[in-house]
Amino acid sequence: MQRYFVAAEQFEGTSGVMLTGEDAFHAARVMRMKPGDRFIVSDGSSRTAIAVVREADSSLVRADIEELLEADSEPLWSVTIAQSLPKGDKMELVIQKGTEIGAYAFIPFQSKRMIVQYDAKKEAKRLERWSKIAKEAAEQSHRGFVPSVREVHGWRELVEAIPAYDLALFCYEREGHAASGFGLGDAVRAYRAKRPDAVEGRLNVLLIVGPEGGFTEEEADEAETAGAAIVGLGKRILRTETAGIVGLTCLLYESGEMGGA
Repeated sequence: MQRYFVAAEQFEGTSGVMLTGEDAFHAARVMRMKPGDRFIVSDGSSRTAIAVVREADSSLVRADIEELLEADSEPLWSVTIAQSLPKGDKMELVIQKGTEIGAYAFIPFQSKRMIVQYDAKKEAKRLERWSKIAKEAAEQSHRGFVPSVREVHGWRELVEAIPAYDLALFCYEREGHAASGFGLGDAVRAYRAKRPDAVEGRLNVLLIVGPEGGFTEEEADEAETAGAAIVGLGKRILRTETAGIVGLTCLLYESGEMGGA
């Protein structure tokens, strides 16, 4: 069943809902919905429902609420992927697949060895594109929430944000290569040992991933000083667009999302 995310004000109390703009066009023209057809609609927060089309036009779709649904598709741990800006359309892949798997948010940021040339003038258009990808991926994967894509952070801004998270993990290939390197699972187990009560509930986690050129030792030291755990993701070299996806999946496994904890 097709799913749409709408603004809270598009709900008409508990009886109806409206689709407007691109959503209305998609429903009426692409999906060819007609009166009597059903779709799932969510405000991305407190309301998810099955709606029945009452009238459909390319600019406005009105529907009646048939049944309110319990939102149970969100992970217990809120994982934010901080991704150093990669070249090409790799950020789009990270956002799309990260959203499908269960990421809570994304923070694109600048680091010393990134290859792409950051252009602040293009930021608004790029953020709009990334947010649209997150929304579409959330609809496709039947999320109850659309992950936010934050504005591009500078390195210092990202480091200063680390203490705000329960657990921050800095992915560094040096740990993966080490004979007895400290892995992501080790970091989670260490946190559990220190805070067993916290791990049983919601946990805000920051997963920091470097660019194609990797992180510098100075960046690793600064992140560690700010409170991040330096972790490896195995002995193999992962592409920048792969690392965040692997790390996110491992974290959701550790949280019990996939039967791990």
